[in-house]
Amino acid sequence: MRRCLIFNPVARGGKAKLLGRHLKSVALECDLCPTTGPGGGRVLAANAVKEGVETIIAAGGDGTVNEVLNGIGDVPGGFERVCLGVLPIGTINVFARELGLPSRFDAAWTVLQKGREKQIDLPYAEFSLNGRSERRYFIQLGGAGLDSRAIELVSWKLKQKIGPLAYIVAGIKAFLETHMQIIAGDAGGGTNDSGELVLFGNGRFYGGSYAFFPKASLTDGLLDACVFPKTGWGTVFRVAFGMASGDPNRFAKVKQFQTSEFYLKSASRTMLELDGENVGELPARISLLPKALRVIVP
Repeated sequence: MRRCLIFNPVARGGKAKLLGRHLKSVALECDLCPTTGPGGGRVLAANAVKEGVETIIAAGGDGTVNEVLNGIGDVPGGFERVCLGVLPIGTINVFARELGLPSRFDAAWTVLQKGREKQIDLPYAEFSLNGRSERRYFIQLGGAGLDSRAIELVSWKLKQKIGPLAYIVAGIKAFLETHMQIIAGDAGGGTNDSGELVLFGNGRFYGGSYAFFPKASLTDGLLDACVFPKTGWGTVFRVAFGMASGDPNRFAKVKQFQTSEFYLKSASRTMLELDGENVGELPARISLLPKALRVIVP
């Protein structure tokens, strides 16, 4: 079975350095495909599919996994031909946590070597980008409103200096702005809610090991969404208390629903975020392909 490893050769952090020390031994078992810049993982993954690679391993965080996922999807029949593996060396690694992958490099690599497969649902979003209709797959989660605005406000110079804390600074800036309403509606006509923040996911976790979607499953054919009517200080404190108790939505006034397809729209310009990256603007339609993605699991 032919395998390849897609990774960022200049990634910072302890796990990235650990990967660097193991590259020679890893190269004995699979092809090494280093990225050369943003979006490079998508191109490399598409090329790997065309060259007949059967397992593509994304070494990095959720952003890297997202690039590789979409590269596989760029090739007709890619998801049928290729199994996706994840080597979690990013900052948070939400999807890896969802799969139950070990955080230690050696243990995670052992899982990938065994190659046990599972078929899970494959979510995607259709939205507008520069006046064009686009489709993009996502691996774990997305949102519109406060979180997508925070991503838009992140200072990349500040991020280079203080890392993930730059997102907190951007979040505070976004929090102090006027928040616009977003309408989230079930495509089947069952649910129609509005709020200042909408988070959605295919799995349980958001932002780490916080189970924002406690009823979610990777294989139930359903997406889970949380609609926050308001995003004031009261909501922030209630969500914080909920996190401390193991359920972020326990005390917050959050509307939750499950569906196989829903839409998001807003009267004002609102960005759409998928796996931590803004990809386009609302309106958007969020859906999934049941058990269309093959992944390696413990």
